[in-house]
Amino acid sequence: MTVTYLKRAARRATDDAGEVARAVAEILDEIEAGGEATARRYAAEFDRYDGNLVLARDEIDAAAARVPPKVKDDIRFAWDNIRRFAEAQKATIRDMEIEVTPGMVAGQRAIPCRAAGCYTPGGRYSHVASALMTVTTAKVAGCGHIAVCSPPRPGVGIAPAIVYSADLCGADSILALGGVQGIAAMAFGLFGLPRADILVGPGNQFVAEAKRILFGRVGIDMFAGPTNSLILADGTADPHIVAWDLIGQAEHGYNSPVWLATTHRPLAERVLELVPRYIETLPELNRNSAATAWNDMAEVMVVPDREALARVADDYAPEHLHVQAADPDWFLGRLQCYGSLFLGEETTVAFGDKSAGPNHVLPTSGAARYTGGLSVHKYMKLVTWQRATREGAKPVAEATARISRLEGMEGHARTADIRLEKYFPGESFDLSVGG
Repeated sequence: MTVTYLKRAARRATDDAGEVARAVAEILDEIEAGGEATARRYAAEFDRYDGNLVLARDEIDAAAARVPPKVKDDIRFAWDNIRRFAEAQKATIRDMEIEVTPGMVAGQRAIPCRAAGCYTPGGRYSHVASALMTVTTAKVAGCGHIAVCSPPRPGVGIAPAIVYSADLCGADSILALGGVQGIAAMAFGLFGLPRADILVGPGNQFVAEAKRILFGRVGIDMFAGPTNSLILADGTADPHIVAWDLIGQAEHGYNSPVWLATTHRPLAERVLELVPRYIETLPELNRNSAATAWNDMAEVMVVPDREALARVADDYAPEHLHVQAADPDWFLGRLQCYGSLFLGEETTVAFGDKSAGPNHVLPTSGAARYTGGLSVHKYMKLVTWQRATREGAKPVAEATARISRLEGMEGHARTADIRLEKYFPGESFDLSVGG
């Protein structure tokens, strides 16, 4: 496959991973040893906040009162879409049972996690949509307790719209804690929380690393890195829309890669011309993030045909994959590695980020090769059970005894032998290997 790069990334999103890992491990160890007092110290140091860490009902109500009615309407619109999509997902999961052989019945149960910890970024941007995505999905899944942590702002606390959103979606506890200390509070069960069974939600590299370190002790939604997006385009794409869609994702942060692969070189050249110009029109904060991400992390490539576009996509395994090309149904059937797919210029990644319905907590750093995004499935355990009649156990016990001996596991074999002896006295069974 021939790929011509008109722009290559100057650096990778994981360049500073080692330093971050060491810092996060140290903070987690200190908080686990020191408990709530240490978490409060880090809140004062990093969040510059010394207010109430666990929001009381009157504080939640006061925050909701500060959210304008139109904003509440928009939040409720997004919440309704996300909830209905999650409910439809849950309907695909069902308890079941099957008689695998006569008298041997096995089944499946879908059991939600008892306690979920949801992280909602609130530093540079107030990620209202992250509260909607994580809490709503946990609630639909049936989690027993849902905690939300979000970084407070000095002298202000958590952004009122985040508080309103978390409460609307059904959060049981809302904590004004950010970063590693917020993740630690949920994982270790500080400030009256139950220990989280699963930690979910996006965050900066420190939050992502804290989740990675804690994985195994608790479940996590996925290993997360900086957000990324890939656009696949042909000559039918609008270069102005492509340019803005790339910029919209680049503004997430200095280390957020955006990529364009196209079969149409004039489109690529036009986008390369437009993006820097459009970035200059953004407010300063957004402009700085987008410009750095574009300069350091972006790639633009030209490939010969749509099959090559699909191969690029499967190789990059992007978090967000946007097709702006003819015959989107062909891409829907062909593409295999992505967190969420956007078909046609009529939709955009921002729709998925904020209000369309599918979850925006998605696999990054190529993890879309092996996992999808956050869903009700992530909050639920598919567990199995079995029971048998004595006659139903007979052929299973015979096969189990012989397979166990073949493997050298005599103790396993004898758990089958003893049942055959008890249930079928006087009968003869050849339970030796190769018998």
